[in-house]
Amino acid sequence: MKTWTERLNTQGINGIRPSPRSFSDVVEGQSMLVPTARQVDDFIRTIPRGVHLDVRTLRRELARRHGAEVTCPVTIGYHLRTVAEAANEDVERGAGLRDITPFWRVLDRTTPTTGRLSFGQAFGAAQRRREGLPE
Repeated sequence: MKTWTERLNTQGINGIRPSPRSFSDVVEGQSMLVPTARQVDDFIRTIPRGVHLDVRTLRRELARRHGAEVTCPVTIGYHLRTVAEAANEDVERGAGLRDITPFWRVLDRTTPTTGRLSFGQAFGAAQRRREGLPE
């Protein structure tokens, strides 16, 4: 079984394609970014300290940066977990906070992905408090 870090670094299939149907806030036919986990990770690393983006805003900005109208809401959910779990693996290997992806700037206690993290919510909540973000 692959580690989360290996999943993060897997090439994957990405690109922009027309949405096959309407769902969530996506309208059928809109140009939809299907990002890789690495693209999501790279984007989160650009969020400044002390700034929180909700998932919808992250999706909108990621799409804009890649020239699409929307970002796939299903794919982003998978990749947010991959990013957070890979960051946790980095912490377990001894990486400092400056060297890991600050997933807590997107994932808070109300984000469904947070409840699925294998390492729980305490670490992310502590980082949010440290940066002055609402829990």
